[in-house]
Amino acid sequence: MIFKAIILGIVEGITEFLPVSSTGHLILAGDMLDFTGDKAKTFEVFIQLGAILAVVWMYRERVSSSIKGIGTSRTNKFLLNLLIAFLPAAFLGLLTHSLIKHYLFNPLTVAFALISGGIAMLIIERIVRNPVVMDVDEISLKRALGIGLAQTLSLFPGVSRAGATIMGAMCFGLERKAATEFSFFLAIPTMFAATSYDLLKSIHNLNLSDMPVFATGFFISFFSALLVIKAFLGFVTRHTFNSFAIYRIIFGTVILFYYL
Repeated sequence: MIFKAIILGIVEGITEFLPVSSTGHLILAGDMLDFTGDKAKTFEVFIQLGAILAVVWMYRERVSSSIKGIGTSRTNKFLLNLLIAFLPAAFLGLLTHSLIKHYLFNPLTVAFALISGGIAMLIIERIVRNPVVMDVDEISLKRALGIGLAQTLSLFPGVSRAGATIMGAMCFGLERKAATEFSFFLAIPTMFAATSYDLLKSIHNLNLSDMPVFATGFFISFFSALLVIKAFLGFVTRHTFNSFAIYRIIFGTVILFYYL
C-alpha cells in the first residue's frame, strides 16, 4: 500500500496545478493500481491537502503579507478579488456536489472533458492576443468575477480547475504568468473548502491503521507539487499552453480506448 500511496501522491502533486486534470489521472492510476472504492476516494481527497500546502508554502511571503496587510487598499482589493472569484464555484458546488459525484465521476465523462478542454485551449491560445493585465494586483473586480465563473466549469470532472481558471483569466485579458499565479492563489480557498467538505463527508472511511499510507501520500504530494509549481511558472513565461492541450487530447483518447 505504501508503494501505491507514493505513486498516487506523485500523480496528484504533478497534475493538480497543471491544466491537465488531476481527477482523470487519479482515476486511471487508481484503476491500474487496483486502488478503488470509498477508501481510495477518501485518500485522493486527503492527498490534495498536501498539494494545497505546497502553494501556501511557495507563496508564504504573499500569504503572510496579505494577513498582516488586511485593512490596506492593496491587500483588501486582492482578497476581495479572491473572494469574488471563489464564490461562484463554491455556491454551485454546494448545490450540485452529490449529483456530480454520482453521475459524472466516471472515466468516459472525464475523457470527454479532457479532449474537449484540450480543443478549447488550442482555440483560446489562437484567438487571445494582447493581454492588458500583467500582474495579479491589477485585476479588476469584474475580471475576478469572470475568472470565478470560468472556474465553475471545473466542477465537471476532467475539465481541470487550473485549466479553467488560467484559460478563463487569459480570455479576460490577463497575461499568461499573471493568469497562472492568480489560479494558484485561487486554489488555496477553493481547494481547502472542497477537500474539507469531502473529508467531513467521508471521515468514517478512515481509521488509525490507514495513517501511514495517508501520510505518505500527503507528503509525496506536497513535495512533488512544490517542484511542479516552480517549473510550471518558469515554463509559462516562455511557452504557450498548446503542448498541454495536445497532451489532454491524447490522454483523453487513451482513457477512452482503455475503458471501452
